Amino acid sequence: MVVREEVTHWQVERILHSDTFRNSDVLRRLFRFLADKSLSGEADQLKEYIIGIDALGKPSTYDPRQDSVVRIQVGRLRQKLADYYRTEGVDDPIVVDLPKGRFKLNFEPRPEPAVIEQTVPVAVVPQVKAKTVSWRRIALGLAAALAITLALAIYIGAQWIGERATSAPLRAAWTPELNELWEPFLAANRPLIVSVAAPLFVGLQGAGLYRDLGLNRWEDVLQSAKISDIRKSLDNPRIVPRYYYTGIGEMSAAFQLGKLLTVSPVSVSLARSNQLSWQQLADNNVLFIGAPRLYTDHLKGLPVELDIVLEESGIRMVHPQPGETGRLDDHYPSISALENFTVPDDGEVYALITHTPGPLGTGDIESFSANHSPGTLAAVQWFTNPAFARILAGKLRKPNGKLPRFYQIVLKVNYKDAVPTEVSYVLHRELRADRRPGGK
Repeated sequence: MVVREEVTHWQVERILHSDTFRNSDVLRRLFRFLADKSLSGEADQLKEYIIGIDALGKPSTYDPRQDSVVRIQVGRLRQKLADYYRTEGVDDPIVVDLPKGRFKLNFEPRPEPAVIEQTVPVAVVPQVKAKTVSWRRIALGLAAALAITLALAIYIGAQWIGERATSAPLRAAWTPELNELWEPFLAANRPLIVSVAAPLFVGLQGAGLYRDLGLNRWEDVLQSAKISDIRKSLDNPRIVPRYYYTGIGEMSAAFQLGKLLTVSPVSVSLARSNQLSWQQLADNNVLFIGAPRLYTDHLKGLPVELDIVLEESGIRMVHPQPGETGRLDDHYPSISALENFTVPDDGEVYALITHTPGPLGTGDIESFSANHSPGTLAAVQWFTNPAFARILAGKLRKPNGKLPRFYQIVLKVNYKDAVPTEVSYVLHRELRADRRPGGK
């Protein structure tokens, strides 16, 4: 049985947030480091020195021959994992193991225990054929399936439900307009990556997490006077980067995409925004889900000049056409302006959908963005709901009957309690791609 990448990532997060590991910050750091290296295929090259420096925070003068801290902590981690699977993880579908003498974690499906089969004889139940019923096997199978489904939902907000890919209701949902919008991404020979926004949080050891919308790179955090003041007020705890969380709108958007793409011929995978590499952008088609502040460097490097830019306060038109305003400002409640926290999250934001070529002028990149989570969800809904897709395709269609290859679309999103309630098309621009890498 092949363990899917999404499930292994979920299992890592489940262990890290378990009661067993809650008060073991050193082991949590070590486990995450080894998990990342194991899942990326780099664990076989790990040495004690690298683990000591990168995972345990030892100084560059650290000498494994004189200091056995890595071996000690690895042994403690092995024991901690065993404790976890004896208690909280006893029913987890994936077992994570750290073999002795190695630094590479193993991720294996939980072995199915032997079951006692109960036979129902014909004489006991008249007119019923004799058959073998493995009730425990059925229960375990259902429990494992539920756990895996929940794992995927928690980690990426979606699951690709491949077993149902041929069902008639799902096939019927793929309308001609949806096919037009998604046609560039449906090439079976080019994989598709869904990249979900994973904002940078500052982990304050023993004091929780802190998020500043203006701090999206770790080097900015290290130079931030605000972070310095916060640390001083908390007796200078150690700080670490954390990318654990995303918005409910981004999660819902990923779920909507999962339901649609499960009936496509495309191989789909997931990457958090902080893990997406330029090599992946060059080799794959990519969907970005989330605020552009988390994808700034990637979007700047694409070979196309954008006509519409999403800034912190709303939409800016780079080249407004006659009769157009140069700005479309968002309007939603500011936390600092609220007198109490009972005011519902109601407002109006603008969503921006941008479809460009990849960094080498090949492939396709599409981003669904807004400054507030409901706007991101609404943008994806217009690319997954057949009724909305019909409207959108009609707006984009050129006189020759075709849709533009590359474009930008602006939608106006009104929402109540963080749920989109009214979404309308505002405008779009066709983009002219510069085939030179980086648009230079």
